[in-house]
Amino acid sequence: MAGGLFALLDDVAALAKMAAASVDDVGAAAGRATTKAAGVVVDDTAVTPQYVHGVTADRELPMIKRITIGSLRNKLVIILPIALLLSQFLPGLLTPILMVGGAYLCYEGFEKVWGRLRGHEHEAVPAGVVGADAEKAMVSGAIRTDLILSAEIMVIALNEVADEPFLNRLLILVVVAIAITVAVYGVVAIIVKLDDIGLALTERSTGFAGKIGHGLLVGTPKLLSTISVVGIAAMLWVGGHIEIVGLDDLGWHAPYDLVHHLEHEVHHAVGGTLGSIAGWLTNTLLSAVFGLVVGAVVLGVLHVIPRRKKAAVAH
Repeated sequence: MAGGLFALLDDVAALAKMAAASVDDVGAAAGRATTKAAGVVVDDTAVTPQYVHGVTADRELPMIKRITIGSLRNKLVIILPIALLLSQFLPGLLTPILMVGGAYLCYEGFEKVWGRLRGHEHEAVPAGVVGADAEKAMVSGAIRTDLILSAEIMVIALNEVADEPFLNRLLILVVVAIAITVAVYGVVAIIVKLDDIGLALTERSTGFAGKIGHGLLVGTPKLLSTISVVGIAAMLWVGGHIEIVGLDDLGWHAPYDLVHHLEHEVHHAVGGTLGSIAGWLTNTLLSAVFGLVVGAVVLGVLHVIPRRKKAAVAH
């Protein structure tokens, strides 16, 4: 009897070790997948603050909370099941779907650039002043953009762990989705509240802390304006990169080959660490330019179609 009990305990211990090893494997794979998606994570962090720029201070965190919940819903409820099912049964559809999302990012980025060039961009009116409808529209816009960036993050993560068993892939992607969402919107929340932190420091201290607070008050609006520009550039960069890689996967290699050839040439010409940075900047710039072109085409098509419909109705 005792021997049977000890044998059972040995089996339980062995299962526990296997479970622990599996958890370690999932954690390590999730870490690798998150690292691979780091570039898009940076873009996500840069894009989001523009959606709460100009919002009254008391509405910033509630809006970020709603965007965070929307982002988790995007990743866990929409993207995760679709990505897993497609990777299991129809892997060839992942690229076209991603390219549609990439085209949307290019369109949004180009539309913002075009608005600035034409001088039609206006200052954001605080959603707290305009009302709940304006706030809802801003949150919805942020969640739509997040859907595209989240899809890119999840697909990159999925490609990194494609050889894992199905259950491990599921667990890894859940870990990646939660970790990245908390990290991105935690940073965004800190960024948009920097001016409030600065105000609190200036009110409580006239010494070193007060100087830091004054610096935050002066610097935060400039930081948010800079982040807004970076966010637009990020839309074009990520969208253009998705299109270039997608076209390469679908058989048109010229854009991908050109970008990577120029990246390699710049890297080789500069050399060393600076060469790596210069090569990356070259790739980023060319991807953004390609995204600008794609966005212009999409915007043109979207403007031409309604005009044709109006012309048809007129006749």
